[in-house]
Amino acid sequence: MLTSFFQLYKNAYTGLSRNSWYLSIVMLINRSGTMVVPYMSIYCIQQLHFTVIQAGIIMAFFGAGAISGSFIGGKLTDKIGFYDLQVGALLSGGMFFIIVGYLHSFYILCGGVFVLSFCNESVRPANSTAIAHYSTPENKTRSYSLNRLAVNLGWAFGAGLGGFIAAINYHLLFWVDGTTNIFAALMLLRLMPRANILTGIKKVNKAIKSASAYRDGTYLLFILFTTLFSICFFQFFIMEPVFYKIEWHFNERLIGSLMALNGLMIVAVEMVLIHNLEGKRNGIIYIYLGVALAAVDFVMLNWLPPGLIAGIAIVIVITIAEMLSMPFMNAFWISRTSENNRGQYAALYSMSWSAAQILAPLIGGFVINYGGFRMLWWGLACLCTASATGFYFLYRYTSQKELS
Repeated sequence: MLTSFFQLYKNAYTGLSRNSWYLSIVMLINRSGTMVVPYMSIYCIQQLHFTVIQAGIIMAFFGAGAISGSFIGGKLTDKIGFYDLQVGALLSGGMFFIIVGYLHSFYILCGGVFVLSFCNESVRPANSTAIAHYSTPENKTRSYSLNRLAVNLGWAFGAGLGGFIAAINYHLLFWVDGTTNIFAALMLLRLMPRANILTGIKKVNKAIKSASAYRDGTYLLFILFTTLFSICFFQFFIMEPVFYKIEWHFNERLIGSLMALNGLMIVAVEMVLIHNLEGKRNGIIYIYLGVALAAVDFVMLNWLPPGLIAGIAIVIVITIAEMLSMPFMNAFWISRTSENNRGQYAALYSMSWSAAQILAPLIGGFVINYGGFRMLWWGLACLCTASATGFYFLYRYTSQKELS
């Protein structure tokens, strides 16, 4: 029985390329310092004495920088390649994390957060394109899951440790986040030397015209439904910690532990889950089920009584929803790409999440201010239901195309 258990895990991790592992190690280092974003709203409200709406606006500037960085990052990935862009984005993002920690004026902080996010998020299209380059059609979903595992393992460590650091000194969060970014760039240079990478990448004939992601109707619908879902999902990191602090009176350490539970569950379960699901059915059906489950999670926030058990149950449900949906979202966009338009598709996918980073704090801040957390959770449940419905019809459409 124990042998079968270990064999299950071994099979889930077998067959991935060495460079896929290296990219995941770099992301693990990078995300181990993820401490600023989950505590930014609390930091703005409690340390800088901004209002909830002002905190939401600052997070919206973070989202605006992210969508701009994703767009430019996708363009540059197709022009200069994924390697140089990742190194540059990690180095510049690291420096700006440290700088932003010294900005205390509302308007200056808005500008600083925008530049920080622009640099930091431009790495996403490049990283996604690199993963696609080093994966095969048979293991592409697992390759992205491995990368997500690294991100979430880093998130579990960073969010958990961040709660303890925030309880001591919020300013230290910016230094830790910045230095891990810089260290990740140095590790990328060490593990995957630039000369080796450039000689290993096939030259793409730029004269060949490829389909544009911005003219792919099916993909644009997919992006719309993804954006609706991600607006809801980001509240888990933006407004849910504020809810736990203000309404349920959890301390920062407990909030950090709940955030860490999300990452630990993904590390323990996702690769095995994806190994057993990949290729069995149209991946969009798993996306649909995950998004529908997220709607249930937001209902739970209103129905369950305050307490540790309720907090743990809510994290478990949203994590299962995440594990079912996000790996197959990555697999869907990569399945529609070629070598010379992959940056476009990666950028548009990253931009959908970045757009949600703009909308999520704005929606969350205004709804909380005028209707309270209860109205926010009901609204997000409805939005997730709309997204799940869209994915279901997209599943029916793509399934019919596969049969025809």
